[in-house]
Amino acid sequence: MAESILSLDSKDKKNMPLEYTTEEGDLRIVGFWIFLAAELVLFGTLFASYLVMQSHTAGGPTARDLFKINPVMAETIILLVSSFTCGLGTLELRRHNTKGLIAWLVVTVILGFAFIGLEANEFYSYAVHEGAPISRSAFLSGFFILLGTHGAHVSLGIVWVTSIIIQLAQRGITAVTARKAFMVGLYWHFLDVVWIFIFTAVYLTGLVI
Repeated sequence: MAESILSLDSKDKKNMPLEYTTEEGDLRIVGFWIFLAAELVLFGTLFASYLVMQSHTAGGPTARDLFKINPVMAETIILLVSSFTCGLGTLELRRHNTKGLIAWLVVTVILGFAFIGLEANEFYSYAVHEGAPISRSAFLSGFFILLGTHGAHVSLGIVWVTSIIIQLAQRGITAVTARKAFMVGLYWHFLDVVWIFIFTAVYLTGLVI
């Protein structure tokens, strides 16, 4: 890999995305893909655990009792739109438009906060108003752990994107900031894909069964 990068002439490097133009950037992006693969295993395990425990309600509220389609649709739309705005940020990155990249990342952060706010309200409603805290049943334990893990990842993503916005404002688009913006974009899209599985396997299945 190192030899292939070093052997590129200046014309080839100019045509490459900025984040791939250094050996360090290339290696870090490959390492990040490996990290995402490990995250996939983590969420796969949580999904499997939830599906096994879904019917174990211990006489407490079931998924059909708790889940309401409108709030869940709102969360889904917000996260899908945030993934779109993050993609627009990557497009501005390709154009070397620092202001455009920052603007779309700011919108992504705002949407991320909106998603977390709705999810926190959902958890509070279940635990306080519906009498369905995490300790009530195996079903609720699996639900809160799966959704909480995803929410924690989104919260981490908000902090990460915010830190990159600050770096872009200070340094502009460089090989390093381009690599960081590209990687956080991959991370955000990954969380969006995980949410689609949550929406399907948790909410839609829960409303039907």
